Amino acid sequence: MTLGEPSVVWSLPPEDARAGWRALWWSVGPSGDLAVVLVQERHLRRSSSIRGWVEWSVAAPCDGVLVVISDGVEHRTSVTGIGPGTSHLALLSWSRFLLAAGRARWHLDGSWERNAVVYSPGGYPISHFCIGDDIDYIVTDRDGGIWTAYGDEGIYGDHPESDAGLARWDTDGLHTWSPQGLPVWPLGGSAGATEGAVVWLAWYSHGGAFLSRVDPADGHISSYRNPVRDTDGIAVRGSRMLLSHRYHGRPVVELSRAELVDDAWVITSKEKLRLPGPVVWGCAQGRDGVLWLRAGDTWLQIEA
Repeated sequence: MTLGEPSVVWSLPPEDARAGWRALWWSVGPSGDLAVVLVQERHLRRSSSIRGWVEWSVAAPCDGVLVVISDGVEHRTSVTGIGPGTSHLALLSWSRFLLAAGRARWHLDGSWERNAVVYSPGGYPISHFCIGDDIDYIVTDRDGGIWTAYGDEGIYGDHPESDAGLARWDTDGLHTWSPQGLPVWPLGGSAGATEGAVVWLAWYSHGGAFLSRVDPADGHISSYRNPVRDTDGIAVRGSRMLLSHRYHGRPVVELSRAELVDDAWVITSKEKLRLPGPVVWGCAQGRDGVLWLRAGDTWLQIEA
């Protein structure tokens, strides 16, 4: 059984690339809109140790552009005050969006650095708060909840909400959920997806890799063994799941289809897919049974 060909949703226009724009952080909103932040290369520093879009980072506060592709139509909004350390983008309710840095510093006065910024629909910062330290992954739900998965430095660090490994926040920066009853203590997050109102988070630990399903209505969590090692992305539709594993720096991902059988996810098919550009960290996100993939500066989607 073949997985089918992914469809191309958007690519960075050549004229933008020639004008010095770099496509940095990206996300897919709860309604299926693709969003990408562009920043001028003159505002960026380049890493000598990694490759791909993640090699670029903001050197000092700067402005940029948010590109949102909805039903094939491109909308652009100027964004002011993008801070150094920014590494995550998420779309929120009421056309707002979030930019967040992965790390948060602890101050001597006992407070934590505000590493998340909520932006208005017009691209202006309207609130700042801290959503934990060492963020590996962010996905938002359709009610405005911000779900975060943390890395080992956050889990074993001093931030009180990061040490559980998973968390939910509202757009005022209030911590609204922590997991209860995980099979083991997480070590890091690797992927996230939504399925209607439900949120799925993929994470790993010293005891193996897991998939957790959370119902925001009551906070109930169900966890399963992840059948795919080193998962980058997941998309869920009922009892079917599509999981991706990247070949870092190469234009190839391995896609696996799985079905829920007797309360366990079982692989039913597996296939390597060649893409139009290389894949690196942050190459996938799932929304309502659709897996979105970033390959270089091209975005594609494939059905679970």
